[in-house]
Amino acid sequence: MKSSSFVASLKQNPALNLRFVLPDGGLVPAHAHITEVGRVDKTFFDCGATFRKTSFLCLQAWVADDTDHRLPAGKLADIIDRAAPLFQGDDLDVELEYEDGFISQFPVHSVSIDGEWAVITLGTKHTDCLAKDICLAPSNEPEGCCSGSGCC
Repeated sequence: MKSSSFVASLKQNPALNLRFVLPDGGLVPAHAHITEVGRVDKTFFDCGATFRKTSFLCLQAWVADDTDHRLPAGKLADIIDRAAPLFQGDDLDVELEYEDGFISQFPVHSVSIDGEWAVITLGTKHTDCLAKDICLAPSNEPEGCCSGSGCC
């Protein structure tokens, strides 16, 4: 979900508390704090020898002992608005960084309303080869990556 749509959804229901739903149906505890709002830029060199860059808006969730804490949608929208200079006018994909045994990043798929909650549904991220046309041998060739294909 792009940042503009995400913030607009939050502003439509500013008094509702946030509920983050993990891809497996589990929930981030309702008393989680959003401790960071930031732009993450990743510049990299892929296996096909191409330089690439990607950026996203990252929300970091942290669960503390303050079990009475609740973050209303409008307050998160205000926080993101205050961080707007970081985004340089770009409409970025939104991800939630959350730790439950290990740190994971989940793309925000949607925001919906369920009673008193603004429900934020999270998806999964996957690795991928960005140079399949170079790196993957045709199905009739047994060689693979690094077999002189120009990749790796």
